[in-house]
Amino acid sequence: QQRERSEINQAFANAKRVQTDLLANPTDVIGALEQFGSAKRLLYSSGVWTSNAQSFTQSDIPTSLKTQVVTNLKAANMISNHGANAAIIVGIPLERANAYYFELESLRETQDALRSVFIALMLSGAITTAVGIGLGLLVSGRTVRPLVLAAQAASAIAEGRFDTRLETTQDRDLQMLTTAFNDMVATLQTRVERDARFTSDVSHELRSPLMTLAASAQVMYSRRGELPERSQAALDLLIGDVTRFQGLVKDLLEISRFDAGAIRLIKEPLALLEFVRQAIAVSSLPRTDVIFLAGTDQIMVQGDKRRLARVFANLIDNARIHSGGNPKIIIQFADDDPTKSRVWVIVEDDGRGLMEGEEEKIFERFSRGGSAGQRAGSEGAGLGLALAAEHIALHSGSIWAENRRDGIRGARFIVDLDIFVKNQPAILAPPSTEASS
Repeated sequence: QQRERSEINQAFANAKRVQTDLLANPTDVIGALEQFGSAKRLLYSSGVWTSNAQSFTQSDIPTSLKTQVVTNLKAANMISNHGANAAIIVGIPLERANAYYFELESLRETQDALRSVFIALMLSGAITTAVGIGLGLLVSGRTVRPLVLAAQAASAIAEGRFDTRLETTQDRDLQMLTTAFNDMVATLQTRVERDARFTSDVSHELRSPLMTLAASAQVMYSRRGELPERSQAALDLLIGDVTRFQGLVKDLLEISRFDAGAIRLIKEPLALLEFVRQAIAVSSLPRTDVIFLAGTDQIMVQGDKRRLARVFANLIDNARIHSGGNPKIIIQFADDDPTKSRVWVIVEDDGRGLMEGEEEKIFERFSRGGSAGQRAGSEGAGLGLALAAEHIALHSGSIWAENRRDGIRGARFIVDLDIFVKNQPAILAPPSTEASS
């Protein structure tokens, strides 16, 4: 890093001298580039690329670096391969001269030095390790054995064998460790068994009867036309409640997995706009409008596809219940992030909006919002938003609710996620006067 910083500072100093020479003699571009040092330099001015070395051309400059310097007028640098060696390329806009200066400096010497240091460290580390292992085996063989047994027991527990225990020992120094370890495993076993029992109870005591009810209701629905009008209405209510109850059981099972720490994410890069559209297509409102602001159509995020889709489906369902089926989704960069490293997915509705103090309560379990339970209506059990918050937290993101900002009555739910990027140039600030002198 010190070598890199030094090269950057030198590049800024060289760029300043080149700009001064160009202002004094705009036609002598080659002279401005060849007057000092051995670094390879490239100047872009009036649509022409000029280099002091044939081996450094426009094609050697990464496109992302060129964009930062020429388009965004920001000084930037990147480590890039040049031939068989790594090199640092620094780009600096010369605004007064209406030109753009690029400088390439090979890092071969630094790589060779680091390679030598690495080999020396590896050799010394290997020797030190060998000596340490020998002394350790010689001096502390009896002490290490209990630790080996503890490691083996921990591995067995990680594989699900919760009946594993450490044998008691007469060594007073190890008795406390053995007792604490066994107590911890016993507590863990009790919790896992309780959670497993809860899941099993929910599955057998709720899911099985619900399946019977649903099947019976469907049989009755197949002959709905033969029933009186009041019976038809009652049957419709029954089917709706059974469907809602099945969703509640499914949500309860998911909540229990969160509580048991049994959730595992399968993350992959996702094209956000296309992913949101696909999630909406299978939601309760597949024709929901998706509005994406400038620059957000190519955004990638990294996440668990199934769980993020569940989040957006829950938010769409929530908006459908409270807006009469007229929500919209907005994708934009985070308002408070000038670096554009985070993205917001906003679900807006035109319902009654949020009451004061309701913004956080609606994410609690079994919360329906409002003093009269108005926000979740009769269709929800108050677990959808709680599950959405849990899923987003697993993605190191955040979710919150607020009233709309455009003066229209309604609520908006904002999902904040990190943007997934690779190999972007680092933005540089000009070095201080002390660093340049």
